[in-house]
Amino acid sequence: MPTLLGLRAAALTVTAVLVSTVLAGCGDDDTQDEDLTRQELSWEDCPTPSDAQGGGAAPSPLPDGGEWQCATMKAPLDWDDPKGDTIGLELIRARSSGDGGARIGSLIFNFGGPGGSGVTSLPSFAEDYETLRTRYDLVSFDPRGVGRSAPVICQNDQQLDAYFQQDATPDDAAERTELLENTKGFNDDCEQNSEKILPHVRTTDAARDLDLMRQVLGDGKLHYFGISYGTELGGVYAHLFPERVGRAVFDAVVDPTQNAEQGSLGQTKGFQLALDNFAEDCLSKAEECPIGDSAQDVKDRIAGLLKDLDRTPIPGVFPRELTQTAATSGILQALYSQEFWEYLTQGLQEAYGGDGSILMLLSDSMNGRKENGEYSNIAAANAAINCADDKPRYDTAFVERKLPEFQAASSLFGDYMAWGMITCTDWAVPGAADHPVVSAPDSAPILVVGNTGDPATPYEGARKMVEALGNGVGIELTYRGQGHGAYDSKNKCVQDAVNGYLLDGKVPRTGTVCT
Repeated sequence: MPTLLGLRAAALTVTAVLVSTVLAGCGDDDTQDEDLTRQELSWEDCPTPSDAQGGGAAPSPLPDGGEWQCATMKAPLDWDDPKGDTIGLELIRARSSGDGGARIGSLIFNFGGPGGSGVTSLPSFAEDYETLRTRYDLVSFDPRGVGRSAPVICQNDQQLDAYFQQDATPDDAAERTELLENTKGFNDDCEQNSEKILPHVRTTDAARDLDLMRQVLGDGKLHYFGISYGTELGGVYAHLFPERVGRAVFDAVVDPTQNAEQGSLGQTKGFQLALDNFAEDCLSKAEECPIGDSAQDVKDRIAGLLKDLDRTPIPGVFPRELTQTAATSGILQALYSQEFWEYLTQGLQEAYGGDGSILMLLSDSMNGRKENGEYSNIAAANAAINCADDKPRYDTAFVERKLPEFQAASSLFGDYMAWGMITCTDWAVPGAADHPVVSAPDSAPILVVGNTGDPATPYEGARKMVEALGNGVGIELTYRGQGHGAYDSKNKCVQDAVNGYLLDGKVPRTGTVCT
């Protein structure tokens, strides 16, 4: 499930509405025999984002008037054949705002997904990282398979509209058959349109890209800020290259000990917790909660809406209708961030009156759909990376056996999350492992930040990451808050701890709690 990276852009899109291709592929290269660590990047003004990156305008100037710069780094298509074909990986940077003597190096960001464009995400979040820019060049990138970096392409916009409207919680044999056929059709299209890149988008491949990036940027150590899935990527990097880890922060932490089923069940519980908190928050307002008389009534009315939509969709964003599946994904998107709760309240209120447009806009932002009907490749890349990483393949019988456990975790989201486990059924590429390996006992300290109210990467994952990294490596910091991630909540305690480590090397006391 996509995480974090779409929130800022989605917030801007939703607010505006409420208030008022393949460009780098893989192939032979006549310089493929050169040592790629010695390549020189040609930094230029950033172009407008490609369709696969999500479209839109070129990034606005930095707060001090500086311009964003973009470049393409060559990397092996197959890291087992480093002298073979290459692909281009798209990078973006903002040069350090401090004097040259204070500069530490580059701070590389991965904002999660997997499948999100770091080239478009970093400018959206850049204001939050201005303090870090005083000593670092801020750098992000489109991981392989994403955006402008040899993007995975599966289906066209019209096909994706239908795919995201389908009934993802089948009630009978006919609906189960249709869901399986649609999933197989999507996966077959991925293989047909992206066969060459699919075997090479594993997280271990991206970690090797990170190390090449470190060298090309001229850094002796990798200074890294990973968020959501970016924490998994960072953990895998630390396992592969422990002696090359510099100052690193993991925020909104993926549990590295879980397989795909356990991860899905954990998210089910996490989103139910977020829904419980949303309902309580609505009732705690000074004014009357417009979507229920009690927290339980809020949740019961949402359940009733979804049940009604399963039978009869309502108008959404013309000409599409809001289906049960679209409404569920819209609710999930809103629960990623407390900033979205007001939109969820308004969207539910309007849906009860027969207008599903706000919930559909939220669903569209989850799936990478722009208002003009064009999709980024986030859904395709998310499936490709997860299915290349995750070894288990779950069939209908397995899901049906697990449904009671998922329904017990959340009567609202359990079916949706359980049936999502068939995504990798019949995928063209075998999965690599049951779960990532992140053990890195020889690494420098890594600051691991967990949020007690995080729906997508539940809080327990931070402790599991600390334990898996090894004794003395993971430094645990707890934020008692809501939403996905902690640093961008602007909590002063969290930001002081993170900034103190990244800028001055001050390692916080493990077990520190921020409220």
